[in-house]
Amino acid sequence: MPETESQPEFGVLDTSVVIDYPRVDDAMLPDFRAISAVTLAELHAGPNAARHDPPEQARRQQVLNWAQRIFRNPLPFDEISAQTFGTVHLLVQESGRKPRKYLADMMIAAVAIRHRLPLYTRNPRDFEPLASMLEVRAV
Repeated sequence: MPETESQPEFGVLDTSVVIDYPRVDDAMLPDFRAISAVTLAELHAGPNAARHDPPEQARRQQVLNWAQRIFRNPLPFDEISAQTFGTVHLLVQESGRKPRKYLADMMIAAVAIRHRLPLYTRNPRDFEPLASMLEVRAV
């Protein structure tokens, strides 16, 4: 029987994976990795959120700088992502969760759904309401 060549995997990394990247087993991640512009926005906010803790602020700035070098073309939150977001919002709301708390997660999920890519995350429970639309891979 001939050996079949496996297809390379593509996926979107959640912000949690980018932040914990040095501690994530590389074998658990897709061959081709992308982030969304929403993740980049969260990373830009990180140093400001730690402004009263200079060592943490510096660490967050390093993560942001690294992510900007590695993930040069983040997937945009575009018009189709915005349309998808409406359904994502509904599913989160119907699950009994407060959508406002999960705003960035919902936007990242909408980008992954729009591109039909699995989402790799350290927080799979955050995305449970979207199981009918989104393939979530815990890392």
